[in-house]
Amino acid sequence: MRTYSYPKFVVHIIISFLPLVISKPSNIYLDLTHVDSGRGFTKLELLQRMTFRTNARSTALFTKTVKPTNPLSTLIHPGNGDVPYDREYLVSFSIGTPPQSVMLTLDTGSDLIWTQCVPCIQCFEQGLPFYNPSNSSTFSYLSCLSDLCTSLSMAACHQQCFYLYEYGDGSATLGSVSTETFTFGSKSKVAIPDISFGCGFLNGGVFVSNESGILGLGRGPISLISQLGFGAFSYCFTSLFGSKSSPLVLGPATNFYNNSIKSTPLIRNPTSPSFYYLNLTGITVGKSLLHIPPSSFELHDNGTGGVVIDSGTAITVLNDAAYKLVRKAFIHQLNLPIANESITYLDLCFTLPKSSRNVEVPKFVFHFENVDLELPSENYIYEDRSSQELCLVMISSGDTSTIIGNYQQQNIHIFYDLQKEKMSFIPAQCDKL
Repeated sequence: MRTYSYPKFVVHIIISFLPLVISKPSNIYLDLTHVDSGRGFTKLELLQRMTFRTNARSTALFTKTVKPTNPLSTLIHPGNGDVPYDREYLVSFSIGTPPQSVMLTLDTGSDLIWTQCVPCIQCFEQGLPFYNPSNSSTFSYLSCLSDLCTSLSMAACHQQCFYLYEYGDGSATLGSVSTETFTFGSKSKVAIPDISFGCGFLNGGVFVSNESGILGLGRGPISLISQLGFGAFSYCFTSLFGSKSSPLVLGPATNFYNNSIKSTPLIRNPTSPSFYYLNLTGITVGKSLLHIPPSSFELHDNGTGGVVIDSGTAITVLNDAAYKLVRKAFIHQLNLPIANESITYLDLCFTLPKSSRNVEVPKFVFHFENVDLELPSENYIYEDRSSQELCLVMISSGDTSTIIGNYQQQNIHIFYDLQKEKMSFIPAQCDKL
């Protein structure tokens, strides 16, 4: 942790910006790296870490907690846990002129773009140097009279505009609302000026040393995709047990999307406006369409329930009613003994026969409105011959909420059409794109 002197003040801001109008290319290509990639973990260790993060992430997203009396209390005690709570994919690009590298966590469940800055009251450790605005000719603070600052429902000013942004896992960042030139691109470099972001000088929570902040790609007006004004983005997650990066396209993915591809509507939840909700109508396991009550996946008027697709959750979390029926169907159709104890931390594992014969697993289909998405077996089954275990890679939320995690999104090109409020799923070999 590095400590610098800085004027003392306390701010608590709810962010509510209008999108910026900027000049831009038709699209931007970036590479996503999984947070555990290249760190020497075995497949079992990777799965254990995913399960741990999923439990923490789902609890953080949908548990309504009382805010602490002092809103800075989460920042005073930073943590550097070995297993990050909700960090899944990292994206690298540059900020400033000349460019300074940052490594931000991709998060489709939040909006703010921020990175750690100097001078810093309190920063968690990171591999890259802290971004230094004094070394950039294109950095600018937003004044308290700027449209972006005055649009805040609560604002704090000390010669400039400041923010506080908190996350469900207890992480938080506090700093100045600023603008900079962002330089993107894995295939070609694209510099875009005047992107608003948080220059965080007081940051705490659970972070790992290979990230420097968070890149919000949610549906709110201050997220990157909203500021760019593209109206669309897509990604294609490579195998989580592989080493290759995953492609992220900001803008229309014209090379794969056309009018013949079926799409499912995106739903809005007024109480959680950043999240991407879908209308899930049913689930098939094997040849059986499960008798899950339609109300199990409904988004309720009070904002509870519903189905979120999320890049920051590793493993799919089904609402309790649906999970129990899915679990029962796998037990009935696999006809294997249930493992008494599993080292995977997953709820449902079976003991494989000692013979080397392949076990035929039931198919799994998500039935969304207008779209049936059949998952590859590796997207929901984990098989370990050394421990003679076969596990269902899904868990129960314990309540009415459902999250489609990135494990289930592997090798599927997922296109978010924000202008037409719909999503498309295209099977793909993501490491070949």
